Amino acid sequence: MAYDVTAVRAQFPALDEGAAHFDGPGGSQTPAVVADAVADTLRSAVANKGTVTAAERRATDIVDAARTAGADLLGVAADGIVFGRSMTQLTYDFARTLAKNWGPGDEIVVTRLDHDANVRPWVQAADAVGATVHWADFDPATGILGAEDVAKVLSPRTRLVAVTAASNLLGSRPPVAAIAATAHQVGALVYVDGVHLTPHVFVDAAGLGADFYACSPYKFLGPHLGMLAAEPALLEQLRPDKLAPASDVVPERFEYGTLPYEALAGTTAAIDFLAGLAPGAGSRRARLAGAFEVLEQHESVLLSQLDSGLAEIAGVRRYGAPDRRRTPTTLFSVTGVAPGAVYRGLAERGVNAPAGTFYAYECARRLDLGDGGAVRAGIAPYTTKSDVDRLLEGVAALAGRR
Repeated sequence: MAYDVTAVRAQFPALDEGAAHFDGPGGSQTPAVVADAVADTLRSAVANKGTVTAAERRATDIVDAARTAGADLLGVAADGIVFGRSMTQLTYDFARTLAKNWGPGDEIVVTRLDHDANVRPWVQAADAVGATVHWADFDPATGILGAEDVAKVLSPRTRLVAVTAASNLLGSRPPVAAIAATAHQVGALVYVDGVHLTPHVFVDAAGLGADFYACSPYKFLGPHLGMLAAEPALLEQLRPDKLAPASDVVPERFEYGTLPYEALAGTTAAIDFLAGLAPGAGSRRARLAGAFEVLEQHESVLLSQLDSGLAEIAGVRRYGAPDRRRTPTTLFSVTGVAPGAVYRGLAERGVNAPAGTFYAYECARRLDLGDGGAVRAGIAPYTTKSDVDRLLEGVAALAGRR
């Protein structure tokens, strides 16, 4: 089935500005239907959730629809979907909650491949209760974190393993299911950062073995928000700090204050948009499966074009192994040209490919990138072959300035 990128692009008003966007890993552009869903909600009467007034019922319907859409996207139960301001905020909240049951002698595992949002909350929560943190390292030559790298730092005292489903810096995809299986053998819970994976792959959070799976709608064409999936039965066992009159029902007990109804409406619209990327029938979950299959093919072709094109430019260094499984994300640098200068030079040519370490603090240190980091190019549903050509032409011109 062919992927109609021209039709897809026509749905994104921001693309009319003319830039070639490779900045999706930091936040994707938004289709008009998402913006309309946000605006329509703000124009409508809404109130705190309830059943008496039309405004209350509208708010309730928006929340319920967003939970169902999130469940369809991730393959979980709707009452296991928790919303928050961001993935970072949700991870801090769950780290503090889980740490109530930790103490001296307990062990937590984090990895050097992860974004700091799936590292620092666990390190700080462990430090606060006297638990020990162990680090799973990855191979800097390939960007690969293997199940064996995690297994060797596990013990019967391990309480939680925090691992990324895909590196936001390198795109590397650890074998999460194998890691989770090993962690579960010692009785540990597994918290998966799915922020960088979810925009590109049909996710089965339960199949991955994730006890908690966190992601960010603004990375998959939606508004700024955080979303976490877990089994309702597991959430029932956790007692977060909360206001006395606030709901104690799962999943609401983890959601502080009034939810942003407009962002939830936009999230539902984004998931519906993803489900419609390819013609299909059946449930939304089934349509998402077909859409992501076609999307992966589209992005894979462009990633190959990008990688092979960069390989032909003298002085360009790519990080990680291009022949290994990863998201459509490439990290590179140009010999003799500071990453920030490459970023600015590309921007002058209408190509948005930012430079930095992108909060993947430990990963960037392990790669010895320095404070300037490297240039990251991410492919999105609206990326075209001509976009990749523009990026390659810009890099070639900048590399020739040495």
